[in-house]
Amino acid sequence: MTDPRSGRQLTITARGYRAEIASIGATLRALTFEGRDLVIPFDADEVRPAHRGATLAPWPNRIVDGRYAFGGATHQLALTEPARSHALHGLVTWLDFAVREIADDRVVLAAVIQPQAGYPFRVEVQVEYSVDATGLHQRVTGRNLGADAAPWGTGPHPYLTAGDEHVDDTELLLPASEVLTVTADRLSPVALEPVDAHPEWDFRTPRRIGDTFIDHAFTGLQRDARGAAVVRLRGASGAGVEMVWDAGCPWVQVHTADLPDPVASRRGLAVEPMTCPPDAFNSGTDLIVLQPGAAHTAGWSIRAL
Repeated sequence: MTDPRSGRQLTITARGYRAEIASIGATLRALTFEGRDLVIPFDADEVRPAHRGATLAPWPNRIVDGRYAFGGATHQLALTEPARSHALHGLVTWLDFAVREIADDRVVLAAVIQPQAGYPFRVEVQVEYSVDATGLHQRVTGRNLGADAAPWGTGPHPYLTAGDEHVDDTELLLPASEVLTVTADRLSPVALEPVDAHPEWDFRTPRRIGDTFIDHAFTGLQRDARGAAVVRLRGASGAGVEMVWDAGCPWVQVHTADLPDPVASRRGLAVEPMTCPPDAFNSGTDLIVLQPGAAHTAGWSIRAL
């Protein structure tokens, strides 16, 4: 019997939380709390739509034109976002991750990025998912197995949902004071600006999203005494979902999931904590450089409200 299109299926549960993990892309395929969806799911035998729930590495978001310089050489990646001519969301989204550990409430998967055109580095990517009374927790570790330093960044790609509402009808808390503006046609980074100059993207005080289009990276995140940043989404009923992460991710990409299909469009809100901003392989902003043998771990959590 062959695996479904999204790969081997793994289920972990604890204290009302149930997460469905698919091995292709170490993907969070579904997440519920007491039967209520916290992310927009997709079917096990479906080719994952719109990077829904995928793990992003060795970079999140876009590398403009798929071209960057590192270690004294210029590299050209495949343009995996051809309509905008960018390299999008890394190299592991379609890798089949092997299962290293599995328990009722925890699973660890791993895959190796082999040296290739555009990224001539060997990096092992380990992804751990666990659930407990406080929600779902994901940790991504990149370990450099090669002899040369390697550029690295990571993040997740869940589409959060507060219930049956489209995002227009939900209330968003996004405690970020700065937004990375982008070009309208290609979403290429332009400049980091205060949200005071762009009130349409200022959600530091919770408010309804309405028809606002968002597909931007934010930083200047307000954090609590533990250093945690929190993005919250609430529906009209008061039920909701939040994503929490520490200072290891100084950026978050937020996208209102505007799609050509009106049925699927704006159903969930992509909230993507990131270790670096879009095009960090070129800007160098918050770019992690993995030395040979070194490892880097970042993590985030999703929980019901």
